[in-house]
Amino acid sequence: MTVLDDINAGVREDLEARRRLVSLAELKDLTSAAAPARDAWAALGGNSASREQLKVIAEIKRRSPSKGDLASITDPAALAVQYADGGASVISVLTEQRRFNGSLADLDAVRASVDIPLLRKDFTLDEYQIWEARAHGADMVLLIVAALSDAQLQEFSALSTELGMNVLVETHTPEEIERAVAAEARIIGVNVRNLKTLDVDRSVFASLAGSIPASAVIVAESGVRGVDDVTHYAAHGANAILVGEALVSDATPRERIAEFTAAGAEAIAARV
Repeated sequence: MTVLDDINAGVREDLEARRRLVSLAELKDLTSAAAPARDAWAALGGNSASREQLKVIAEIKRRSPSKGDLASITDPAALAVQYADGGASVISVLTEQRRFNGSLADLDAVRASVDIPLLRKDFTLDEYQIWEARAHGADMVLLIVAALSDAQLQEFSALSTELGMNVLVETHTPEEIERAVAAEARIIGVNVRNLKTLDVDRSVFASLAGSIPASAVIVAESGVRGVDDVTHYAAHGANAILVGEALVSDATPRERIAEFTAAGAEAIAARV
């Protein structure tokens, strides 16, 4: 069993526990009462012809399977405000509880504190989770190609769009990029962390990003330690970066986001 398989097994168990507490019908009612989703596509520069600024998806992440505990984050709302003040375009909130110590309560707290788009970062395996995300104020969901069939990828993308949300479609290989493109994904992430082994290989981004259509927003995921990594990703085609560990472990995340944004803009200017 791979690490991804093990994570997904736990996600399914926790999902069933939540489903026993809140029915799908109840979630749909909550979704109907929720404020409209914010436009994450526009926030990430999707409508911009030049995309001169590197966008930052700043992640609220307490722990990871590869590194263990990263930060206690007793007040995710306060951290989210620092992210927004630093210029983050989207805030990612991990809600998986077993391996990442996240929760929907974190998503609720962050939603109440900031007015920029939120990504519910989780392992989406069932339509229930998509309704759940929207009911809790998410504007964007993550779909991991490696965890889904083509039919699920199409179905979950369509439902997310129907609910007004955007989708970050995560890939790791050329074949997964082909599948994401076939599913008409508009925001495609390249995760340089192998979800089967948890190994990080930053060179993967440069080898894969060129095969993603220029019309898509290209997101570099994982492996950001500092400015050099940001510059590398931006120079090789990233329109956005998703950063967690480097921000939650930093005493000044607001300043770090601004630094990453500036370095990314310089690298993008150099490649144009």
